[in-house]
Amino acid sequence: MVWMIFASLCAYFVKGLCGFANTLVFTTILSFGLDNVNISPVELLLGYPTNLMIIGKEKEHIDWKIWLPLSALVLLGDIPGIMILKNTNAKAVKIVFGFVIIALGVEMFFRERSTKKAKESKIALGIIGIVSGVLCGIYGIGALLAAYVSRVTESSKEFKANICIVFFVENTFRIVMYACGGIITLSVMKQAAVLIPVMLLGMFAGMKSSSFLDEKIVKKLVIIMLILSGVALIVTNFQ
Repeated sequence: MVWMIFASLCAYFVKGLCGFANTLVFTTILSFGLDNVNISPVELLLGYPTNLMIIGKEKEHIDWKIWLPLSALVLLGDIPGIMILKNTNAKAVKIVFGFVIIALGVEMFFRERSTKKAKESKIALGIIGIVSGVLCGIYGIGALLAAYVSRVTESSKEFKANICIVFFVENTFRIVMYACGGIITLSVMKQAAVLIPVMLLGMFAGMKSSSFLDEKIVKKLVIIMLILSGVALIVTNFQ
């Protein structure tokens, strides 16, 4: 339980600060001692209200043109994902995606450092959006989705507002699926309930930190979290 508390504090500090990566932080810390089936439902229940908290705080930055099509793609990805994961080596696929995420993070880092802003290709952004939505739905990987939303939003507030709406929609669907499949049990709900105060403490600290940090620093932190997310995927699945 000590590791659960530590993982919750770290994961939701990051969530409050950057708006994403809580799942990867939580799972990475706990995956060395627990099976994913015992981690994912607890994190899902903990993360569900945090999306609402960030949406409420940044509601004026919500853009339906960003979150609505992405939410549809994520839900479409969830449906085949239930069947595909039964017959696919998910670890191998996540390792490949880990390298892709690192490459995207590095590209974003150098693009942010450039003084000349190149015009984004709508076709390229469309492809990234489709791929990120499907992968998030199938494998629960939010990092590619974050890479896409980072490209189409102007500020960290806009980024957090829109990505959290997509997560909220996807989480709602997944909670229903987990409950129907018997993955969310009374024991899981008790564990999540015990960790709620820790989650709130981490979220409060992260959100407070984001309020006084410089916009460019937060943007760089998002990029760093993308790269670290990719590394975490590779390390935790390279077995």
